Amino acid sequence: METIQNIGKRAKAATLDAAQLSLETRNQILKMMAAAITEKSDVIIAANRQDLALATNLAAPMVKRLTLDEATIQSIADSLLAVAQLPDPLAGPYETWENHVKLKIVKKIVPLGVVAMVYEARPNVTVDAAALTLKSGNAVILRGGKEAIASNTALAAILRDVLEQRHLNPDMIQLITDTSHDSVNQLLHMREYVDVLIPRGSGHFIDFVVANATVPVIETGAGNTHIFVDASADQDEAINIIHNAKTQKPAVCNAAEKLLIHADIADEFLPKITGRLRAAHVELRGDEASRAIESDLTPASELDWDTEYNDLIMGVRIVSGIDEAIEWVNRHTTHHSETIISEDAENVAKFMNDVDAAVVYRNASSRFTDGFEFGFGAEIGISTQKLHARGPMGLKALTTIKYEVFGDGQIRD
Repeated sequence: METIQNIGKRAKAATLDAAQLSLETRNQILKMMAAAITEKSDVIIAANRQDLALATNLAAPMVKRLTLDEATIQSIADSLLAVAQLPDPLAGPYETWENHVKLKIVKKIVPLGVVAMVYEARPNVTVDAAALTLKSGNAVILRGGKEAIASNTALAAILRDVLEQRHLNPDMIQLITDTSHDSVNQLLHMREYVDVLIPRGSGHFIDFVVANATVPVIETGAGNTHIFVDASADQDEAINIIHNAKTQKPAVCNAAEKLLIHADIADEFLPKITGRLRAAHVELRGDEASRAIESDLTPASELDWDTEYNDLIMGVRIVSGIDEAIEWVNRHTTHHSETIISEDAENVAKFMNDVDAAVVYRNASSRFTDGFEFGFGAEIGISTQKLHARGPMGLKALTTIKYEVFGDGQIRD
């Protein structure tokens, strides 16, 4: 098995090759990759079946995220084509000016260099990350979880084959096949080779990466996502939004995990929404006030309020109004996505302004926090921090700047 250090060296050497690719070449490669994935869907499905056969300890939503079939493979291919259609993130016009001694200064957009991705049981991330890093002129090191190793290996091999067919350096895309903890630990400290590391997975996993890495990290993903139903909410609309945000894909970071209900409508609204969610097999865990209305709610513990379930479980709490809702959200948020359902313009404005999250919604499902849905083609992750990138990260988030300065003999006094 190739050493992690050697993979890093080869990735660093490939950065110049990646940065020099023309836009036309990058787009052609992405289209070829989309075609290759479609043509080799049987190979991918066979590899995925190996992973699924071993996935006996995964929760049902996680198994769903792991599963690849013809439809999901086609959506992966479509995402490659979508990225090929996006504008060049490295193109100008660049900001340009002259300083007081007539130096011409150009603020140029350039690739980050080597992007490392560490992620869990989501094989589509292998392709999304490769597509976005290639389009933005970067090299990528992929380290997926053991649950998806056969799927990831098959997908990475197909992508690398396309590069080799074009007589290009295949090390622009590399997959670490060592799924031990040691491989992650080594990657977290490869400052000589890795320019930025992006983790995707559970909150616990991301916290571990952020706490232990010495390479620069963009914190992503953990989603303890709240929905606040204000007293003025259209209740039928609210029920549909909550149902979608919780049940459409419960194992993802933009799924709703907590429900806050204004006390003025709780007696009327809570029985309606619990009925709808129970019909979808959602386990509801409530505070004392909500259990006084619906006595068969499971008592919520203090731990529940900070837990990202990634499952058909939802915490329910009654709040006195907009101020308590904002205070509660800001105390327990992971700064991902938060929602208010309200027809009160003043309350909406206050919630939008005061809640500290990357994405804040009014009267819409949090499931739209997604690079594809935002028009980015695909996403490398959803940043929950504030420096460099925040929210769904598309191509522009994989670039940085450098200044090119042109003179004609100027020296500084």
